[in-house]
Amino acid sequence: MKDALKLINRGADEILTESDLKNKLESGKQLTIKAGFDPTAPDLHFGHTVLLNKLRHFQDLGHKVVFLIGDFTGRIGDPSGTNKTRPILNSEDLVKNAKTYEKQVFKILKKDLTEVKFNSKWCDKLGADGLIKLASKYNVARMLERDDFNKRFTSNRSIAIHEFLYPLVQGYDSVALKADVECGGTDQKFNLLVGRELQRDYDQEPQVVITVPILEGLDGIKKMSKSLDNYIAIDEEPNEMFGKIMSISDDLMWRWFELLSFISEEEILKLKSEMDAGKNPRDIKFILAEELVDRFHNEGDGKVCKDAFLNRFQKGKMPEDIEAITIDIDNGSVLLVNLLKETNMISSISEGNRLIHQGGVKINSEKVEDTKLEISKGSDDIYQVGKRKFLKIRVL
Repeated sequence: MKDALKLINRGADEILTESDLKNKLESGKQLTIKAGFDPTAPDLHFGHTVLLNKLRHFQDLGHKVVFLIGDFTGRIGDPSGTNKTRPILNSEDLVKNAKTYEKQVFKILKKDLTEVKFNSKWCDKLGADGLIKLASKYNVARMLERDDFNKRFTSNRSIAIHEFLYPLVQGYDSVALKADVECGGTDQKFNLLVGRELQRDYDQEPQVVITVPILEGLDGIKKMSKSLDNYIAIDEEPNEMFGKIMSISDDLMWRWFELLSFISEEEILKLKSEMDAGKNPRDIKFILAEELVDRFHNEGDGKVCKDAFLNRFQKGKMPEDIEAITIDIDNGSVLLVNLLKETNMISSISEGNRLIHQGGVKINSEKVEDTKLEISKGSDDIYQVGKRKFLKIRVL
């Protein structure tokens, strides 16, 4: 029991309540651990894996995880942590994104102890009558106790009526699944507690609520988010993933060790002592980068990436296997940023301009400083974006 509680507490922000959790663990039954993910974007990133790791901890103790895809709640839009109403998403996009989640989640979770479910299965059956009954379980005053709703209300910002349904429907998911434990980010605490209360209303034993911290992105400041371009997708190419991990600050490295690594806490303390004694933080970061690349790709890929990283950046060499492509243009020249976007070296023109200003774009190892630079027809050069993207482009 002591070891089980230590494992579950690792990386957790709050457990409500630990005494309830202990009682459930002592019951000897296989517990149902629930976590919901709204498929609002096609890729899971490292920020999502903080929660997935916690689910894996329960699986390592023999318990069953329900990976719940919120194809119904996704239509409402989670108001957690937002200062405005989220747009209602297209059902087709939700279904498409959900399929990628199903593939990616087993990079962390055990298949034999995981059930993937969609909350539309029971929420669609509620109908108008069921939703009215569900809405009667809570009053507006209680909803406005929620931090983000309260801030919007006091600052005279709009709150749409359908947003109040979100925590109720999420709570109803716990009733439908008879969840013993629900895990979520710290921004989900209100929603998770609603599930606990609804279970009591339905004469079920209330679930234990476990919150996990929000992971900071590559900048070390803001929440990891695709919209902020400070994320690492879990299906990102190995060398790209390795390089991004190596780019984080030394302080953020320890935060990532705590929340993302499966290395024991004792080993992490040993690594901290070694750094305090003078060991290069870069060498410790290699351990984290190798572990995460191996987990999300294949065993040994991390070592290959490390060797390539050292060869490229320690010895100042370009990679030997640079891909070569040919691009046809209509005019005599093309803007560099347009060329980079067309060849998928950047995701947007604004990103390209930002990287040029930061000195992150090179042609034949020479830094580009002009965002308006045009590339002439007939050129055949090696383009570099950031530290890891190389492409030989012939313009015709």
